[in-house]
Amino acid sequence: MRRYLKRWEINGAQLAISRHDSLLYARGFGFSDISRQQPMEPSQIMRMASVSKLVTAVGIMKLRDMGKVRLTDKVFGPQGILNDTFYVNSIRDKRHFDITVEQLLRHKAGFTNYAGDPIFSTRYIMQQNRLATPPDHRNLLRIVLRRRLGYTPGTMQRYCNIGYTLLSLIIEKRTGMSYEKFMQRYVLEPAGCFDFHIAGNYLKDRRPNETVYYMHSSSEPAQEFNNSGRLVERCYGENDITTALGAGAWTASAAELCRLVAAIDGDPTMPDVISPEAVRLMTQEMPDHQYSLGWNYTPNGRPWIRTGSLVGTSAIVLRYPDGECWVFITNTSTWKGHEFSKDTMALFEKLRKRFGSKLPKRNLFVK
Repeated sequence: MRRYLKRWEINGAQLAISRHDSLLYARGFGFSDISRQQPMEPSQIMRMASVSKLVTAVGIMKLRDMGKVRLTDKVFGPQGILNDTFYVNSIRDKRHFDITVEQLLRHKAGFTNYAGDPIFSTRYIMQQNRLATPPDHRNLLRIVLRRRLGYTPGTMQRYCNIGYTLLSLIIEKRTGMSYEKFMQRYVLEPAGCFDFHIAGNYLKDRRPNETVYYMHSSSEPAQEFNNSGRLVERCYGENDITTALGAGAWTASAAELCRLVAAIDGDPTMPDVISPEAVRLMTQEMPDHQYSLGWNYTPNGRPWIRTGSLVGTSAIVLRYPDGECWVFITNTSTWKGHEFSKDTMALFEKLRKRFGSKLPKRNLFVK
């Protein structure tokens, strides 16, 4: 692991491994704060980027179990979940009224990044709409709804973050709670996860148990997302991460991510926080490489995959058919972006072959 981190210029990372819902291994490598020479601890939390989408999908499935949401529910329109006239009156492309909750989950709702990812294009949205301050969720959504969809909902898929921010707002609308509080109270804490939090945007916003984030050596400063004109380190101010909510804003440790997977994987060792039917729906193999619910892909006989990449972090969750779950999170961007996940998957395969039989039988979840 140390050689791997050195090869990719990663300052700090965590690796956690569970088997049949029992945590076998959790360790930090490198540094959580280089300036203070603080080693990475396995209990510290880090941004997990798009692995956050898995968390959000579990929240939607929990609402489904509670009878508050159906996957076939329409999102917009008089009979939709987000039926405020504030939203409805913004819609120009009537195909918006056909979007369902499931289509948001599977990136099939018609949204694209053709005009830029709305979640990570705040500065350009402010310029185009002559805004003095970054838009809140309501105003951002109103701006997005004025645009034409890139395709008819349900006819194809295009990965787009705005769908999972919308799912976060659906959770708020149907529960009357903030997205973060609902997830903590009804999903995360029942799963035994007590240190999941929505990330802040700047170094000053980090929690006492959170690491510092770093860019790779070739990274250049970027314009601050709020159009201030300031140049900032990309991991601290280029993007409005907090506003992404369930699309990419969660922080947690690798060990607690293992714990969450143990609560949604159908393995009877630890009780799941969602119903068996919800687990089945989330993990059924989809044809033609279509996205699963929350997971990237859940192929039969191969690992379920969830990855995430964002300035300052990379994260990957692999849940194998033999019951093992491997989670790896870094506090440093890599120059290779999403390709880093493929290299990490290959590393996991080597490590599993070499060390899988040597991992002790224990459960670090139990104190």
